[in-house]
Amino acid sequence: MEEHYVLQMKKIGKEYSGNPVLKGIDLNVKPGEIHALLGENGAGKSTLMNILFGMPVIQNTGGYTGELFVGGEKVRIQSPKDAMNLGIGMVHQEFMLIPGFTVYENLKLNREVTKGNLISKVIGKSYETLDIPAMRADTKESLEKVGMELDTEEVVSELPVGHMQFLEIAREIDKTGLRLLVFDEPTAVLNETEAAGLLASMKRLASMGIAIIFITHRLQEVIDVCDAVTILRDGSLVAGCMVKETDAAKLAEMMVGRSVSYGDIQSRGEAASDSDIVLELKDFSVDMPGEQVRNIDLKVRRGEIIGIGGLAGQGKLGIPNGAMGLCPASGELLYEGKPLPLNQPGKILAQGISFLSEDRKKVGLNLADSIENNMVFGAMQVGREYLYDFRLFSVRNSRKIRSFANRMIEEFDIRCVGPEQTAGSLSGGNQQKVCLAKALALNPKVLFVSEPTRGIDIGAKKLVLDKLKELSHKQGLTIVLVSSELQELRSICDRIVIVCGGKIADILLPGEDDAKFGLAMAGEGEGRR
Repeated sequence: MEEHYVLQMKKIGKEYSGNPVLKGIDLNVKPGEIHALLGENGAGKSTLMNILFGMPVIQNTGGYTGELFVGGEKVRIQSPKDAMNLGIGMVHQEFMLIPGFTVYENLKLNREVTKGNLISKVIGKSYETLDIPAMRADTKESLEKVGMELDTEEVVSELPVGHMQFLEIAREIDKTGLRLLVFDEPTAVLNETEAAGLLASMKRLASMGIAIIFITHRLQEVIDVCDAVTILRDGSLVAGCMVKETDAAKLAEMMVGRSVSYGDIQSRGEAASDSDIVLELKDFSVDMPGEQVRNIDLKVRRGEIIGIGGLAGQGKLGIPNGAMGLCPASGELLYEGKPLPLNQPGKILAQGISFLSEDRKKVGLNLADSIENNMVFGAMQVGREYLYDFRLFSVRNSRKIRSFANRMIEEFDIRCVGPEQTAGSLSGGNQQKVCLAKALALNPKVLFVSEPTRGIDIGAKKLVLDKLKELSHKQGLTIVLVSSELQELRSICDRIVIVCGGKIADILLPGEDDAKFGLAMAGEGEGRR
């Protein structure tokens, strides 16, 4: 007897401009099952889910081959509306919320509850008015199903990122007849506590009979909550199994096609001393919403990798954004012993201090422009590089730009069809590699790197971290690395600064006891500077 599946995708294929990105993929998901979909950035996961959800990019580029069955019936999904009518919901990696709307307005958008009145009884239903109490009650009920309590009147722009993620999920739950929910890297922007709460919500939904497809790069999450797993590599199906039959190491190896690991606690052993300080913050404060920094002092040694960690909202992101002039800062920023002007990004960049932002889409890249232009734009503007300069005017040095872009594409293994491809068409991990190349095009002496591995797969993560180690250890680049992943910091940093409440709670060596890191993150460190 054939098993009952809520979803069957059979021999799914997809090409973009003659380039095959999916090659006969099969995916079967049972009701109430949490099914992990894994693969490196560019493996085809998002394309497969775009087909399932009927995203316009699929139909506008020639459609797809293969067959889809939902609840045992063959279907052809050609729009998101088709998918929703079939009971398929999707929580996208990028939030689909309207910042100026309230919680209940976002949740009930396009599904508003109305009530009749005297006018509507005479003229028609279109003159009914909104039933605000009913909409708020529906919102509260949906939020309770995912284990979240929110003020339904609160404006979404005022919510923490983690709460926005839960609101996205609750909005899908509110839809009638939901039977399959796709989560596209939902924990990528969450801290550990929020991520644990979201995973618990996924289990709760699965217990209600809702099937879940879970895309994540955090392999331990797969082991913790998933029932089955499907793995893609370069657009091909390489494995499908029950999670109880495998472990995180095997999953990583199947994803990348080789044995891969990172995260061992390592230190250079012989780091620079305080006699050679390249960058110094004195009484430094930053007004970054949700990441304020309060009167810290910090010395950065030449050639070291210094990590900055801590829980979300405690100020770690404020340090690089304030130092680079992207958020209002006060106090002193000294480079080579000389004060730099605050709140002037151009002058900071001109001193040889570069920045890889945690927000690659809004700050790091022009998504509509080409890979090669994104890589060199900053260097052209700040350092007058990649130009034929004729005093009165300058012209792009296209040959030099193309040469640099091709070298970076090869060195960072950027999965693309060429340097002229738009940055917005790349996967998140490949966009991150373009951001790193862009920062390096400035030939910096100091590099701020903020959340460099957020949302990228384990293979790309190792490549990025290995490259940072090489730049520091072999080329003498000073790196300030901000990360939410403590093990990542402990794997490559010489010292780790833990920030709590906008202040430095402690500065630790990577090999120190876990308890010291835990105490520092809780604000109980020794406050060393």
